[in-house]
Amino acid sequence: MSLVMAAAAVLPSCGAFGAPTAAAAAATTPPCTWSRRRRRALSPVVAMASAAQVRAPNKKPFAPPREVRRPVTHSLPPQKREIFESLDPWAADNILPLLKPVESSWQPQDYLPDASSEAFVDEVRELRARAAEIPDDLLVCLVGDMVTEEALPTYQTMLNTLDGGVRDETGASPTSWAVWTRAWTAEENRHGDLMNKYLFLTGRVDMRQVEKTIQYLIASGMDPKTETNPYQGFIYTSFQERATFISHGNTARHARRHGDAALARACGAIAADERRHETAYERVVGKLFEVDPDYTARAFADMMRKKVAMPAHLMTDGRDEDLFARFSAVAQRLGVYTARDYADIIEFLVRRWGVADLTGLSGEGRRAQEFVCSLGPRFRRLEERAHHRAKEAQFAPFSWIYDRQVQL
Repeated sequence: MSLVMAAAAVLPSCGAFGAPTAAAAAATTPPCTWSRRRRRALSPVVAMASAAQVRAPNKKPFAPPREVRRPVTHSLPPQKREIFESLDPWAADNILPLLKPVESSWQPQDYLPDASSEAFVDEVRELRARAAEIPDDLLVCLVGDMVTEEALPTYQTMLNTLDGGVRDETGASPTSWAVWTRAWTAEENRHGDLMNKYLFLTGRVDMRQVEKTIQYLIASGMDPKTETNPYQGFIYTSFQERATFISHGNTARHARRHGDAALARACGAIAADERRHETAYERVVGKLFEVDPDYTARAFADMMRKKVAMPAHLMTDGRDEDLFARFSAVAQRLGVYTARDYADIIEFLVRRWGVADLTGLSGEGRRAQEFVCSLGPRFRRLEERAHHRAKEAQFAPFSWIYDRQVQL
């Protein structure tokens, strides 16, 4: 029995709001006598607090701006937990070495004007002059990518939902999986910092609207449909890291074409990080195919059937509920990230993990194998049909750039 329960057992009951219960009324001790005596002994501050009226709140309680369906969770079979626990030493030898020491890592300041320098104002003027040549549609892609990067707390939270001994149970766990998650988060944190500061210095972006979008997105969270299952979780992160590598790389090429070599170098540095992180997650899934090919193939097929949701799919600025779809349409038109890239990633991962060459699978495993191996070409055909379909140009305003119209 806890101390609270023990204390409750010996005190006379005063009912919910001080009125004696029937049991207390039958007792020899006058009801609530102890409470009245105790109240006299209370300090003035406590007495004032206890006497204060409880007022109903004037506003409704906070709710996420974008809600999702109730997700499936904890789909990992109990016997699979041992696999990840046994792989902890392997992760220490094969995953953690892909992290870079802090002292040898680039930092956002390496790509930005130095505020302590006497030349700071001139450097900002030069940055603004270069940024003035960046077209609005590319600016929208930059903001959308930056907002996605700034929602990093959500992504760390997502990794720490994974079962199988993967999550960081204490916040400072020494397991290889937990060390990776914290260090990966620390490396990724630089990406949003760099892009945010660059966009602020350009003077071409409504930073308050951008900041609201970030707050909305983090408050909404994300639904990656990974079911807190580490097999599905690491397949998802493998896909996503490759997608961000492609997106930032394409943005760098666009920036260079429009004359901003400094922005191109910054985006290239971010893309290089994403490529390294992609390698780490691909190694994890490759190891799972080695030790547990049948279940891993089924997990791969399951994620592909559900389709990979982009991390910022719940994006809103508080005004436009279709903001993510519009941002994605601009990225598609510019070639920053496209449906063709989605198909390419599927085919790349199928080759990387040798899915077509798997043998000894169960009936369900073989069906999963056939499904994922046919998926890339199927998506490519759909994308080609959509591309050849005549479509009238559409435009939409983006609050990020002061409601200027951009072609979708």
